Amino acid sequence: MLRPDGQLSLDIDPIERAPQDECGVFGVWAPGEHVAELTYYGLFALQHRGQESAGMAVSNGQRIMVFKDMGLVSQVFNETTLTALRGHVCVGHTRYSTTGASVWQNAQPTFRSGPRGGLALAHNGNLTNTRELEQWLRELDSGEKVPEKKTMDSTNDTSLVTALMVSFGDAPLEEVAMKVLPRLRGAFCLTFMNENTLFAARDPQGIRPLVLGRLEHGWVVASETAALDIVGASFVREVEPGEFIAIDEAGLRSQRFAEARPKGCLFEYVYLARPDTTIAGRGVHTTRVEIGRELAREHAIDADLVIPVPESGTPSAIGYAEESGIPYGQGLVKNAYVGRTFIQPSQTIRQLGIRLKLNPLREIIAGKRLVVVDDSIVRGNTQRALVRMLREAGAAEVHVRISSPPVEWPCFYGIDFSTRAELIAPGLSVEEICRSIGADTLGYISLEGLTRATTIAPDNLCRACFDGNYPVGIPPEQAELLKLEEK
Repeated sequence: MLRPDGQLSLDIDPIERAPQDECGVFGVWAPGEHVAELTYYGLFALQHRGQESAGMAVSNGQRIMVFKDMGLVSQVFNETTLTALRGHVCVGHTRYSTTGASVWQNAQPTFRSGPRGGLALAHNGNLTNTRELEQWLRELDSGEKVPEKKTMDSTNDTSLVTALMVSFGDAPLEEVAMKVLPRLRGAFCLTFMNENTLFAARDPQGIRPLVLGRLEHGWVVASETAALDIVGASFVREVEPGEFIAIDEAGLRSQRFAEARPKGCLFEYVYLARPDTTIAGRGVHTTRVEIGRELAREHAIDADLVIPVPESGTPSAIGYAEESGIPYGQGLVKNAYVGRTFIQPSQTIRQLGIRLKLNPLREIIAGKRLVVVDDSIVRGNTQRALVRMLREAGAAEVHVRISSPPVEWPCFYGIDFSTRAELIAPGLSVEEICRSIGADTLGYISLEGLTRATTIAPDNLCRACFDGNYPVGIPPEQAELLKLEEK
């Protein structure tokens, strides 16, 4: 389905976008294997991290071929395309835009030619010092055109990093990377390649996940462990914050370009990561179930049934039910295929909102006092429509429980939250939000409870969207905007 702005949407409500991660990245070095097919399946596992475009670059040792387009992985690639992409090293990408327009030119991987050959690069995250990097690029190559953010050509941060990487003449790419990476600020997980070598790097804070896996005859890097599973790679370890990896026929080499200062994104545990992914040695599903238990301890209620808003609310709903002793049930059916169509819904259909994706099981919820578990509230439109739909289906009471604290601050590290002015939480109390969405009661998990459920030390997490404490400096113009919004 298309959003009102014309972009593909897999959200429950086509009008109100859920929080979106910017991208998923995948890379494989495996001589003798069909690396394009492996990347295709790896990107399938990362489709949830970006649905606007998909692409991959493949090298046979002599040249790099790039194929990318707008749409889902299954819409961009087919058997004929994959058969033509032959080689031993590949990087792939699924994109959701937070920096740069959602147009074909901004699909990734990006590609540049240099004195030593080609460079294809894929990026997950968001850089916060692009003005500084643009000035550096001008100093390195005065003839290089630096794209403006508001133009419709390739305006994403990835293009800027790619341009920097090829601006050092005939210096080996490994040496160049060790000059460029320390200058980058913000969140970045990079997979890139030349004709023979696969590279990967993760920012010093490790805000976005990146993992390393082993094939029988090769190596894989990916945004999540679920992508390793789908291609039959065994998990080796996470790429460390501040680490740079190179993989070729000489083996795997690791260098540190910055000291590790871990600040993993807390919202990965709430919503972004797949439940079958492992982060910091613990399954995301297990963490989300524990979040539900914490939520039940903090916001108990007398009710008949606990139901999730599928799919992201399911693990926490299970945990809430286990801790509270209230039966768990499936009160909403999700249509998994609506998001696969490009047919623009009419205004009449669009006004139905979440009914395009969810429908209540009336015989299950009629007459029941419901606890409805969802992952987050951004503007409140989705929950308002959901509560109304459940009441129309006969629910006696609707008690909404949210498995994250109120989202009060925008993200500058690769999640497309609304601006602070558009978020519902900064302007209203919990009681006012409850009245706004029409629920009988509303309870958010506390920041302390959410953090405790992850088993990660608070100092090792980025919690900025909840508490406004940004671990990496944000762009000056954004800092000024936040000051204005607070007034």
